[in-house]
Amino acid sequence: MRRIDVHQHLWPAEFVEALRRRTSPPLLRGSTLELVDGPHDVDLAAHDPEARLALLDRDGIDVAVLSLQPTLGIDSLPEPDREELVATWEAGALDVVAASGGRFAALASGRAASGFAGAVVAGRAVRDVDALAALLGGLSDQGGFLLVHPSSGVTPPGAPSWWPALVDYTIEMQAAYFTWLSYAQERWSSVNVVFSLLAGGGPFQLERLASRGVDVRSVLHGNVFFDTSSYGRRALELCIETFGVHQLVYGSDVPVVDPGPTLRAVGSFGASVVQLMTADNPARLLP
Repeated sequence: MRRIDVHQHLWPAEFVEALRRRTSPPLLRGSTLELVDGPHDVDLAAHDPEARLALLDRDGIDVAVLSLQPTLGIDSLPEPDREELVATWEAGALDVVAASGGRFAALASGRAASGFAGAVVAGRAVRDVDALAALLGGLSDQGGFLLVHPSSGVTPPGAPSWWPALVDYTIEMQAAYFTWLSYAQERWSSVNVVFSLLAGGGPFQLERLASRGVDVRSVLHGNVFFDTSSYGRRALELCIETFGVHQLVYGSDVPVVDPGPTLRAVGSFGASVVQLMTADNPARLLP
């Protein structure tokens, strides 16, 4: 059985060059990524497909699912700019997938498209499920999965640089998760949905949901998954106690996050849990 990482990001060479040509965020100047929320140092070597394959081999991962991260702010650009960047990334990603010998799969950005394993959308997009009807209908017909990923945040004056990732991202993901549970799940129960970073800790709120009179058993769905990116043993343990291990899938968020701590946390549960979270469960997502 293949071991799968459902949450990685890779910028094909064509996409890197497109970012270099831009004069407003998102753009690249040398190895600095300039976004609306400020500059970020990036290691462009981490986006080399051969280097990424070596990382997969090191970590014992057979297949990585690649996506264009909504945190770049591309969804907020004027349509011509947005379409150019998305089309450039998708074309490059399909080339990377084709040359990988089955080691990579890719998600389209905000649409269901041939050749992709599904689609990625920003968490805030899930707040308007009706606007996603065409995408969700396409995934239902084609069998691909939806990855829900945080979009962006702004560091308040005086706050540390980690503020958006710890506060804005998790708030956005919890809102997306509970929006899905509240009414989208009933309509789109055939679509497999993966909430990255454990839905921002959404499962931790189920006891509070029960205090509002909701039977927690009614929100446990076989098509709703949580990826492990950036979390350790304590968080994973709580999710396993809540859902069982069958709804958790390994996702690393490489190259944004070092996969080592989460891999070690998954491994600490033993071989059978590793098999489920890295192989059996994610195999239910890929067409």
